[in-house]
Amino acid sequence: MTIVPSPDAPAATTPVVYAGRPGILGWLLFDCSTQPFFTLVTTFVFAPYFASAVAETAAEGQALWGYATAAAGLLIALTAPFLGAVADAAGSRKPWIAAFGGMMMLGSAALWFVAPGAPFAIPLALVAFAVGTVGVEYATIFNNAMMPTLVPEDRLGRLSGTGWAIGYAGGLVSLLLTLGLLAADPDTGRTLVGLEPLFGLDPETRQGDRIAGPFAAVWFLVFATPMFLFTPDVGRAAPLGEALREGALKVKDTFTHIRGQRNVAIFLAANMIYTDGLIALFAFGGVYAAGVFGWTTVEVGLFGVLLTITGTVGALLGGRLDDRIGAKRVVSGSLVLLGFSAAAIASLDRDSLFLVFPAEPAVEGDGFFASAPEQALLVLAGLIGFAAGPVQAASRSLLCRLAPPGKITQFFGLFALTGKITSFLGPLTVGFVTDLTDSQRAGVLPLVAFFAVGFALLSMVKTPPRAPADGVSGGNAASP
Repeated sequence: MTIVPSPDAPAATTPVVYAGRPGILGWLLFDCSTQPFFTLVTTFVFAPYFASAVAETAAEGQALWGYATAAAGLLIALTAPFLGAVADAAGSRKPWIAAFGGMMMLGSAALWFVAPGAPFAIPLALVAFAVGTVGVEYATIFNNAMMPTLVPEDRLGRLSGTGWAIGYAGGLVSLLLTLGLLAADPDTGRTLVGLEPLFGLDPETRQGDRIAGPFAAVWFLVFATPMFLFTPDVGRAAPLGEALREGALKVKDTFTHIRGQRNVAIFLAANMIYTDGLIALFAFGGVYAAGVFGWTTVEVGLFGVLLTITGTVGALLGGRLDDRIGAKRVVSGSLVLLGFSAAAIASLDRDSLFLVFPAEPAVEGDGFFASAPEQALLVLAGLIGFAAGPVQAASRSLLCRLAPPGKITQFFGLFALTGKITSFLGPLTVGFVTDLTDSQRAGVLPLVAFFAVGFALLSMVKTPPRAPADGVSGGNAASP
């Protein structure tokens, strides 16, 4: 396996040998390996199941899910910069990815035991979800930090966009498999394609919904393996004890001198705000649809299929636009779409369209998405998916271009910090406003402000000119 020099090494030593096709493909598949956790657990299968079948009411379920998401985000925020700095000092990223990936798998697997009416079902669900979230987010931090050693700078946008697109595609396939073969309607006992669930899963005890966690864990194990086998890692730089000491000093130094990195500081502040809104929007998408429109797992799943398809397309197009017009413009345009979509969603109800037009609510036997408000929600979900992929992909490629050389993992730790230190605010705001008003619609409305403030801050970031590709590309280097 090719070992590339550490980003901490002096720039004038030896040319960087970028990854070949197997290494790039392995890295791209890592996004695929983690996406089912977000698709199946966080958004479209387990979260709506928790709100509709485990919690006392849908509003209570939405609020509790928000508090669990906030708790996990706060823990990540408090520790991510330090761990990123330690990883920069230690060099290798793969051991960290393996450890936190195992943490995600453990939390995901535990969700199987969250049965309706089971003792301690609610605290078990919230703790297991938080553990899985911390694991998957940390693993992603260290995987992201490998980007600058894989391809030249002028291909970072395509690398990031392709990774997000493959991730969305993995989420889509896992969701289709869950809906078609595992999760059944508790009334009919049949899956989306009319089959009895595989493995004898019992629809009455919602085993098809609960298996989303273990399924996400197995999926991660399968699709993360190529990254461990084929993607080059930076060489080991320091023993763990020394890396811990150096990491603490680096974090202190970074926070002391962050004012001198004006562009990075403003970008991280913008990322902090708009990521809060995006986390909350995704965390509550399925919960909102299940509570406001009474959608079942199958309907929420189909809703997720549409969102995932448009997310895949958006990430691919956004990656290409990133390399052509710049990551900042891609993120800015996407934030406009997200803000508009969140405002429009908050104006939908069972019997009204955009708070103005009365609409006939769907009745039993009308089929899927029969009412005008439900159809409008599907259109808005498509816009959200189309915009969310570019926001996430272009944000990480922009950081690669703004971060100081030799501190890439540390700044991805700060990236996670700004994405998490106030990430509890988005879900917490949704949970608090939902509690206060007893209205899921009102709970979504404050997210518009998160996107607007993030957009305003991002407009102040000045992006540096693109550097020409340097280093030596591997003989079988792939263009992602």
